[in-house]
Amino acid sequence: MLEAHPYDAYVRGEKNLNGKNIQKITANLKDKKEFRFAFISDTQRWYDETEAMVADINKRGDIDFVIHGGDLSDFGATHEFILQRDIMLKFKMPWVALLGNHDCLGTGEDVFARVWGNPNYCFQAGNVLFICLNTNCMEYDYSEPVPDFSFLETLLKNLPESVEKTIVAMHVPPFDLEFNNNVANVFQLYLKEFPNLQFCMNGHAHHYKINEFFNDGILYYQTPCAKDRGYILFTINEEGYKHELIEY
Repeated sequence: MLEAHPYDAYVRGEKNLNGKNIQKITANLKDKKEFRFAFISDTQRWYDETEAMVADINKRGDIDFVIHGGDLSDFGATHEFILQRDIMLKFKMPWVALLGNHDCLGTGEDVFARVWGNPNYCFQAGNVLFICLNTNCMEYDYSEPVPDFSFLETLLKNLPESVEKTIVAMHVPPFDLEFNNNVANVFQLYLKEFPNLQFCMNGHAHHYKINEFFNDGILYYQTPCAKDRGYILFTINEEGYKHELIEY
C-alpha cells in the first residue's frame, strides 16, 4: 500500500471508538457500585510493549474497562495512530483514549478526532462520573481554551442525579510545563465542584508517581509509559477505591 504522506490524515477501519466504547461501559456497569479499570498511557512507538500490555490486561479477566491517558503517537503521524488502534482493538473489554501532547503534532488532532472523538468528554460507570480532559495547553499556543472551563461548566449544570462520585483523567498534570499554570488553582477548584471527587489521573511523565499538587487531599496518580511495562489498576467500591501498580 502506498502512503501519500505521513500526515495525510486518511483513516481506514474503525472510527469513533470512544463513543462506541462509552456506550458499552455505561450499559455494562449500569447500577454497579463496584468495578475495576486499568489506566495506561504513553504507548508511543513502543508497539511490542503495548502488545504485551494488552495481553496482560486481557488475561486477568477482572478488568471492566481501560482508559488510555494519551500519547498514542510520537510524531502525530497517521500510521502511528492506526498501529496503536489496531493493537488495542484486541482488548476484550471497552477502552477509551485521551489526547496527548505528541498526538497534537502534525495532523494528529484530526486523526484523533476521527478515530476516537472529541478531546474533552465524559462518561458514567455505575454511580461514578469520569471526566476526560485535554490539558495539552502548549500545543495550542493559547489559541483555544485548554483546559476548557466551558465544558466543565456545562457538565456541572447537567449532572445526572445518579452521579455520586467523580474521577478526572488528563494527559498533562497541573504545574507541568505543558499545562496552563496561570489557571492551575482555578482548575482544581472547578474539579472539586463535582460530586465527591475521588482522585485524578495523568500520564505524560512516563513513570509511576503519586502527587498531591494542591495540599487538599486530592491525589493525582501518574501511570508509567509502555516502555516501563506498567499500568495502574483501580478498584472502585462503596468504601472508596484502591489502586495497584501492575508490572508485566
